[in-house]
Amino acid sequence: MLKLFIFSLLITTTSCISQQEREVVQPKESTPINCTTKECSGKYIGPEFVNGSDVAHQFSNTMSKIVGDKLKEFYLNQDYKKVDLHNIIMTTEGMGTGNVHYYLSVPFIEVKKPCDAYTSFDHVGGWNHRPELKKRINQLTPLLLKDQSLDISKLHKTDEGLQEYWIQWKNNKTQKGCI
Repeated sequence: MLKLFIFSLLITTTSCISQQEREVVQPKESTPINCTTKECSGKYIGPEFVNGSDVAHQFSNTMSKIVGDKLKEFYLNQDYKKVDLHNIIMTTEGMGTGNVHYYLSVPFIEVKKPCDAYTSFDHVGGWNHRPELKKRINQLTPLLLKDQSLDISKLHKTDEGLQEYWIQWKNNKTQKGCI
């Protein structure tokens, strides 16, 4: 439990913006993230930046948490899945207008065996800069099962400059029986 708390604190303090820089910004209109057995999808509509903070990109954080929770839920219900990293859909429209439309669809693939499933999901990226992938790999590596590695997508890019690597792994707590 202490390790989980420390990891949550680590991710919170090293995510796209620090807690001190965060300002609560209500999206102008967004769809809630909806998850089915096939995918999680949703849309953020609102400002891209507030006081220099990458507000729109925080939608990636929200999606990552929900997808990770959903993968764990599937696993605990013996419905084994992983994310189809190749077919993630990520689009942005309106960058620079103050009202960006950021859409994400994260599809799932069914797998037969519990140890073929993945139970954690994250990302690293941002607008108009190369994601700090090595840094995120170092942060996530302690959470892996022994002798496992991170499953990392190709670099997903939108025409308007959002760049993301999507990452999944076998959680060392949830899947401890897979060692």
